[in-house]
Amino acid sequence: MQNMTTTSTTSSTASSVISAGAATTSRSYLGLAGILVLLALAIALAFMVKGYVLFQATMLLSYAIALVGLNLLTGYNGQISLGHGAFFAIGAYTVGVLMDKASTPYWLAVPVGGIVCLAAGYAFGRPALKLQGLYLALATFALGVVTPQLLKYKHLEHWTGGVGGIVLTKPEAPFGLPLTADQWFYLFTLAVAAVLMWLARNLIDSGTGRAIRAIRDHEMAAESMGVDNRHYKSMTFGISAAFTGIGGGLSALAVQFVSPDSFTMFLSISLLVGVVVGGVGTLWGAAFGAAFIMFVPNMAEKVSKDAAWGVYGVVLILFIFVMPGGVMGLLAKVKSSLARRKDLPV
Repeated sequence: MQNMTTTSTTSSTASSVISAGAATTSRSYLGLAGILVLLALAIALAFMVKGYVLFQATMLLSYAIALVGLNLLTGYNGQISLGHGAFFAIGAYTVGVLMDKASTPYWLAVPVGGIVCLAAGYAFGRPALKLQGLYLALATFALGVVTPQLLKYKHLEHWTGGVGGIVLTKPEAPFGLPLTADQWFYLFTLAVAAVLMWLARNLIDSGTGRAIRAIRDHEMAAESMGVDNRHYKSMTFGISAAFTGIGGGLSALAVQFVSPDSFTMFLSISLLVGVVVGGVGTLWGAAFGAAFIMFVPNMAEKVSKDAAWGVYGVVLILFIFVMPGGVMGLLAKVKSSLARRKDLPV
């Protein structure tokens, strides 16, 4: 009798494990299908709209890439940055200088901009390891304030163009493809965004990602478990800067112009606001945060040109009170509520 009970229990446990595994696999397939549908719709957008709307879509993708980078640093590693607009500017100017002075093709200039920002972010993040919380935020704030002034420095005018900036040309479609320059560059930006999102997801799900999150949750506990805090925090800062720099380079090509006045301190603050609105510690929240950065200031200006930033501030406060977890946090709550209702007996 005891053997029969044990066998029955084992069979029940095995059935539960198999059912859980099947459910997980099913959710994975549904998630992949959803991503493929979103990607197909994003590709179709290139042929459904044109002109300024397509430009806005390209800029939204550029901001989304930058927000993914900032979220890796702030949301997943717990380091607050008020100066990521500096890396956005460095990426944009690297692309501008390479294309203007060295005739570098855009498809090579953009990743080089990311590499330059990776080095700059690691170089800044390493000595900043001694700073935490408010002090780190102030250090990054100083970086965001200083960078536009350095770009105007007279001894760098030969490269940066000074206050006049650099004029760029949007790339044409290669291989004789029947696409306009706007369509091609939107699709190019979409491809870069998809690859970087995939890389960010793999990073978060890897052992390195677990170490990064462990530092955010409890730095001393992570170090006691053998995590090299100095290495991982510096590396995360560099990777975050690289993503932001690539976003800056793509935005420079979309706008076809870079100047110091395009990268004011407000850009850094807007990026941080985008992370909060989309959802801290989420990758898909970058899309919602980028939409907030792109459209809310324009909507606020339409409401009142004299008090545009006041309207912007009110909208932001409402977002924080209504959705403290950002858009992704709200969606997670809705999903959880629907799941509980489904499990309730009729």
